[in-house]
Formats: sequence, structure tokens, C-alpha cells
Amino acid sequence: MTASVLDLRGVTVTRGGKPILADVDWAVEDGDRWVVLGPNGAGKTTLLQVASTYLYPTRGVVHVLGERLGQVDVFEVRPRVGLASAALADRLPPEEKVRDVVLTGAWAITGRWREQYEGFDVGRADTLLAQLGVVDLAGRRFATLSEGERKRVQIARSLMADPELLLLDEPAAGLDLGGREDLVRRLGELAVDPLAPALVLVTHHVEEVPRGFTHGLLLRGGRVVAAGPLEEVLAADPLSATFGMALRVEHRAGRWSARAA
Repeated sequence: MTASVLDLRGVTVTRGGKPILADVDWAVEDGDRWVVLGPNGAGKTTLLQVASTYLYPTRGVVHVLGERLGQVDVFEVRPRVGLASAALADRLPPEEKVRDVVLTGAWAITGRWREQYEGFDVGRADTLLAQLGVVDLAGRRFATLSEGERKRVQIARSLMADPELLLLDEPAAGLDLGGREDLVRRLGELAVDPLAPALVLVTHHVEEVPRGFTHGLLLRGGRVVAAGPLEEVLAADPLSATFGMALRVEHRAGRWSARAA
């Protein structure tokens, strides 16, 4: 057992003899708000697949919410972990109503079947949709939503079970400027909520880091370049090493930006 919400020690994932992650050590504590940054192919999505119990490492030890992966029934752990990702969105039935998409997050399943939900569950689903600004879409089919609307519905779904750990894989990908800024604002509000779960946000862009995030993890080629407090990690030297070019980093009014030096 471990006291950390998430604890990885020496985690390696290989595919076809090639390491996708290599010797990753990383711990997330209760109340932490982490952003994971890195270029394409850095291993960010693979890291979240391990953290969400959907992928077992080739080597290493993983504890999720105090339970060791490989020694626990993952179907008991998954409802305690909120997940929003493109891979999960692809498994959501396109004809399902938005409210039902959110409700199924209570049991970490995709698609309504024979399970029953109480009025409290429906009320919570609508409250979460309202917090994300999409409650008026509750009766719409998921397939009819815009990309931005789908992203917000997925986040509402990931919060349905009142998780202890929330994992968001590139939630702003594919959004226009207005959609991105609206989502980043809402995630910032979630980050400063003391009752919110531990958060892990994966992105390619420092501009998408919301206010209120506390820690950063930088990956390149499946290896950790830097990890720690956000002000130390989102600095010119570690970011330049991560993205393979000289970068200038600015931090203004709680938001970050980076450009070529």
C-alpha cells in the first residue's frame, strides 16, 4: 500500500522491442494538480493509460489509489478514477443521449444497458453538465455535438463518480481559440476547488495550462526530463530540452506561454 494517489516506480512500457516509457518514477499526492507536457511520441498518452489502469507496464510497480496494479481487480478501482480521453470518447455510443453518457461514468462503463440510476444520479449528472456549461444539451445525441461540446461532456462524465483522481488527456485538442479559452477557464475553476480530486492534465502546449495547477512533468522519448513544482518545471531550460529547441517562457496573470528564443 502507498499513501500517494498515484505512484509509479521504474515503469517501462515496450512495444515491438521499443520503449514507449522508460524507467518512469512519478508520484501524485492528494490535492496536486499536475500538467504533463511533451512533444508527439513522448509517451504522455501511454502514461495516462497506465495511470487509469487500462494498460499494464512491461516492468515496474504502479499503485493507483493505494492499490497495486496486477494485484487488484481493476474494475473496482476504475470507478474511483475519472478519465477523459479521445480513445475513451471513441467507445461512447454515438446515438446515446448526453445525460446517459454522463450517467454511465458512475460505473466507469460505456453505454446504458440494464443498470438503474436514481434521481440523485440524474440530478448530479445535470449539475455537472451545468458546471461545464452544456446542461442544455442533456437530451441531445452525443454524435450531434461539436468537438468543444463533446470535450465538456466527457469531463462532466469523468466527474460523475466523484473520483479521487481525474485524468484529462489533451482536453483542448481540436478546439478553436474561444472553445479552448472557455475550457481552460473552467478547468482553472476546478483546479482551485479544494474539494476537487487530484488532477492530471496532458497537453502539448503550455498555453493550455489552467490557473491553479501546481506541478509539472516533462517527457521526451518516454523518459522524464523534469518533474516538480510548476514554476521550476515550466522554465526555459527544461522546456527547451523537452521540445528540442531553444524556447523563451513567459508567465503572466496566471497563464503561461512559450515561443522560440
